[in-house]
Amino acid sequence: MKIEVMGPGCLKCEATERNARTALVELGLDAEVEHIYDVREYVRRGVTITPALAVDGEVKVAGHVPSVKELKGLLGRLESSL
Repeated sequence: MKIEVMGPGCLKCEATERNARTALVELGLDAEVEHIYDVREYVRRGVTITPALAVDGEVKVAGHVPSVKELKGLLGRLESSL
């Protein structure tokens, strides 16, 4: 599983990355986490509002900081469908 956080590095983007890492640890999942800071790259992917979070290339969250609980639900569902 690959998690990509997209945003310019603002506090909300950093909180999104931190919450994603916490959710992964709490779920016991192993995933690569990458932060994409390049505006052109995330706009190319269709992201126009940040922070955004993609899982395996598919944008799942945009425009708000997802809570650890929200991310655990999202990531847990995705993991069980694999």
